[in-house]
Order: sequence, then C-alpha cells, then structure tokens
Amino acid sequence: MDPKTQTELEAAAFRRLLQHLDERKDVQNIELMNLAGFCRNCLSKWLMAAAEDRGVEMNYDQAREQVYGMPYDEWKAKYQKPATEEQLAAFNQQEKH
Repeated sequence: MDPKTQTELEAAAFRRLLQHLDERKDVQNIELMNLAGFCRNCLSKWLMAAAEDRGVEMNYDQAREQVYGMPYDEWKAKYQKPATEEQLAAFNQQEKH
C-alpha cells in the first residue's frame, strides 16, 4: 500500500472513531480511561501533538473542539456526569500501575 493511501485510510478511521464517540456521548471519559487507557482528552492531546510535529498551530482547546465536536465546556455541561466512587477507585488503581 502506498503511503498516501495508508494516510487516507488512517484519517478515515480516525474520523469514524470520532463519529462513534460522538454517537456514544453516554460513555464517560473516566469509563474510557478505566477500560481502554485513553479518552477523548487523550485523543485531543495526540491530535495537538501531531499538529505540532507538522508545524501546524493548534492549541488544546482547538484540538478538544475537533474531538468533541463542540467547545469542551459546552460538551462537559451537556454530557459529562460526576464520576462515581467506583469509577474513581478504578481510575486511581490504574494510575498506580
């Protein structure tokens, strides 16, 4: 596979991942962190790092807006729920490893 096609496929897969996460707003970031070791904020940081590596200006808020599909504060107010004690305990346990 040529590099251009590979990049196009990877970009399409990333867009589909963002679409899937947008369709699953019920899945909280802490749940993603506990189960998969990454969340929407991680994707935002990876996107920002990729932009920086390529000399593209992008700050964290811009990256989060691209991942969340809206400003982060708006997403947080509409969809983020307080973490449960169980979620926090699982997260803290993961952090120890």
